[in-house]
Amino acid sequence: MPPPVHTPMDPRSTADPASSSTSTHSTTTTSTLSSSSLRKRVLSIDTSSRDSRGAPSRERERESKAQEEERAMALERQAAATEEEAERERDVEAAVPMSPAGRLFRETNFNCYIVAVIGLGARVDVAAARAGLEATLVRHSRFCSVQVSDEASKRAKPRWVRTTVNLDDHLIFPELDPTAMSANPDQVIEDYMSTLSTQPMDHSRPLWEFHVLDFPTSEAAATVAVRMHHSLGDGVSLLSLLIACTRSAADPARLPALPPAPARRDGPVYARRRPPLSEGILALATWVLSYLVLALHTLVDVACFVATSLFLRDARTPLMGTEGVEFRRKRFVHCTLSLDDVKLTVNDVLVGVTSAALSRYYFRKTSDTDSEKRARPKHIRVRSALLVNIRKTPGLHALAEMMNSSKNNIVRWGNLIGYIVLPFRIAMLDDPLEYIRQGKRTVDRKKNSLEAIFTYWSGNLIVKLFGIKTAAALCHGMLANTTLSFSSMVGPAEKVEFYGHPIEYIAPSVYGHPHALTVHYQSYMNIIKLVLAVDDAQFPDAHQLLNDFAESLRLIRQAASAKS
Repeated sequence: MPPPVHTPMDPRSTADPASSSTSTHSTTTTSTLSSSSLRKRVLSIDTSSRDSRGAPSRERERESKAQEEERAMALERQAAATEEEAERERDVEAAVPMSPAGRLFRETNFNCYIVAVIGLGARVDVAAARAGLEATLVRHSRFCSVQVSDEASKRAKPRWVRTTVNLDDHLIFPELDPTAMSANPDQVIEDYMSTLSTQPMDHSRPLWEFHVLDFPTSEAAATVAVRMHHSLGDGVSLLSLLIACTRSAADPARLPALPPAPARRDGPVYARRRPPLSEGILALATWVLSYLVLALHTLVDVACFVATSLFLRDARTPLMGTEGVEFRRKRFVHCTLSLDDVKLTVNDVLVGVTSAALSRYYFRKTSDTDSEKRARPKHIRVRSALLVNIRKTPGLHALAEMMNSSKNNIVRWGNLIGYIVLPFRIAMLDDPLEYIRQGKRTVDRKKNSLEAIFTYWSGNLIVKLFGIKTAAALCHGMLANTTLSFSSMVGPAEKVEFYGHPIEYIAPSVYGHPHALTVHYQSYMNIIKLVLAVDDAQFPDAHQLLNDFAESLRLIRQAASAKS
């Protein structure tokens, strides 16, 4: 508000009051006094007038300058608002439609999240972490975008629209009980992650969070818990993206090394190479027959998958969840297994160890009396849902370049995943190695099928023809009718640093789907981290189940050593 303008006083109001009284006594005196008073008044008027003319002039100049500055600032604000609106319109026009799988993970009964507990070898340097996130992860198109859908149009597809990322919304520093952190820090981490599984995310922001738990545990100097919505991408892509943010601990200027890729592309189609004509008609006939077997296996698997989605349900066991399990609190427990224990194909061993561990747990839970033990079946088949990434995972260099350039068109991104129904045999076998043999047969059989590719394309077709609600109902039915989820992923082959923080272990998992038990294996360096996500109420003995896996691997290794 401009300062008040003081109006000059009237010269007459400043005349000496004595001049009026003396004028009645003498004309001469009056004239003399009047002249004197007049001169004084003139001086007074001149002085007053000079001051009064200068002050308003300076005030008017200041007011004019302030008004000009205010108009200039208003024009700048208007221009910025116009540019922001234009940029928002460009973002909306360039918005990326969500994939069918990404839309599926938005559904109420299929609202899935990926979590990863990362153990660090040093206390958290918040400034370095913020700088690293701003330079890498925040620049990725999914991590700086929000999900936008047109509520007025039922046919409109949700889209990814870029937004401004405020790191303070995504870096979370919880206040925990200092006494509990000192007494049992591992339990504090476990309880915190369990509580996190009950808390929703704010969909008005990019759907990812880093929870900093900066206190030592038995395995690490500090812990970071990462939570991301599954609609951001499939597990393989998201883990690869996190690894692309790391650098080799031996050479911080270099991306980490991954285990060597197979010499040829894996899969049922690439494994069948047409023999040269020189090998004869028999070799050619065998090649054709292999494709016929592939088609037969695919047909059987597809029929089983459809039946499972509609009505074919696993037998009720202590491992199977109940209705509404996807909404209940989960608990995440993990242990470390050594790759030195695994001498055969890794997937074969992991399937065999899982079968052995589930068998130990099942028969212990159901062996209350000898009569019950004799009455129950000797062999039970339970099935797991296995998510399969059906496209080649982008390389670390491509992912790093995508974040550095802040572009979203360098590599293909999104949820391109199919499902496989993977059976496990629950049985008490005298030879522990028989679990491995059965696991190998199961894996080889599933490799000889196009089930994952069919489920991916059929899922997209169902979304287009019948909508996302129908696809979600079928997918939910398939998971609810199976017993557990099973997955494994390959991590760096060497020790890595995450924004200058050495990583001791990586323990990822998932929740929000209708399973009471999820088994995940994550390799890193020369170890495998086994992570179990369980219904907190149904599996109060989650650590005992974890011990069953470790004990099963020990017995298998002991049996293998005895036969070698």
